[in-house]
Amino acid sequence: MVDTQVIKEAVQLACRAPSLHNSQPWHWVAAGKVVDLFLDKERVLYSTDHTGREAVIGCGAVLDHFRVAMAAAGWACHVDRYPNPNNSLHLASIDFSPMEFVTEGHLRRADAIHLRRSDRLPYAEAPGWATAEEQLRRSVTSDAVRLDVIADELHAELAEAAQLTESLRLYDSSYHSELSWWTRPFESTDGIPHSSLVSAAESDRVDVGRNFPVTRNTDRRFEVGQDHSKILVLSTYDGDPTSVLECGEMLSAVLLEATMAALATCTLTNITELYPGRDIVASLIDQPTTPQVLIRVGSAPESDDKPPPTPRRQIDEVFEVKAKDI
Repeated sequence: MVDTQVIKEAVQLACRAPSLHNSQPWHWVAAGKVVDLFLDKERVLYSTDHTGREAVIGCGAVLDHFRVAMAAAGWACHVDRYPNPNNSLHLASIDFSPMEFVTEGHLRRADAIHLRRSDRLPYAEAPGWATAEEQLRRSVTSDAVRLDVIADELHAELAEAAQLTESLRLYDSSYHSELSWWTRPFESTDGIPHSSLVSAAESDRVDVGRNFPVTRNTDRRFEVGQDHSKILVLSTYDGDPTSVLECGEMLSAVLLEATMAALATCTLTNITELYPGRDIVASLIDQPTTPQVLIRVGSAPESDDKPPPTPRRQIDEVFEVKAKDI
């Protein structure tokens, strides 16, 4: 059996995973030799995420982060996804076996969890992109998930899709109320702090981002000019909940791989939240798949201040230990 403290520390690190508006829609339970991951339906943002799909993707990301954290502690995870057909909130059960050796790669990947940020500023072109793209493609190991890169010449059409989704929500009061709540200016343990948002001038130079409330930040990274990021698309071949969960796991894998390669990243779901946007993205990659999430990838100046880490809920709010049933 794994010591409970080891599991608790791994969960705490795993909870650095990205989620829609930093809503952190997960709940962990340790009981005996097994750790269970549940979707916390009270933290699903239904005005933005009508079906709860993005919440499941976020839980997939935290599941992969947990696997990375446990590997750095010397334990291999064995995951049973959706183990209870009568409980759709029970996303995974995990048990463990000791690893033969913890490599430098395992430790670096866990360190990448600390280093990863959602960087919403414009990016310069990623150096050595051909090699980086190959590494990112190799990180997608699920047969249920596909990674594509949108051709640079199609970015204008993607920007039009982003504008379309914003226009479709122009009078959606519940959506804008939800967005305002999760970007509230006062200190909290969830949501997106204003220090992680961008000014109007910075937002104008990134044409595929979500229209968050603008801040009074100065025009940072002005030397980069317009955004030169590559846009990745993670898609699933079907809408099965297990595939969506695995898509979140592959999102984590790609983000950590990019972080290890010193690349800046930002997860985008604004375009894929509505059917018209998803259809446009599917046409741009010319694949019979369902686009689930986009990722901006690029280079941030080395001298640049890194975005501050976003807050996280206290570990006792997301993790509990239960006595094993006798």
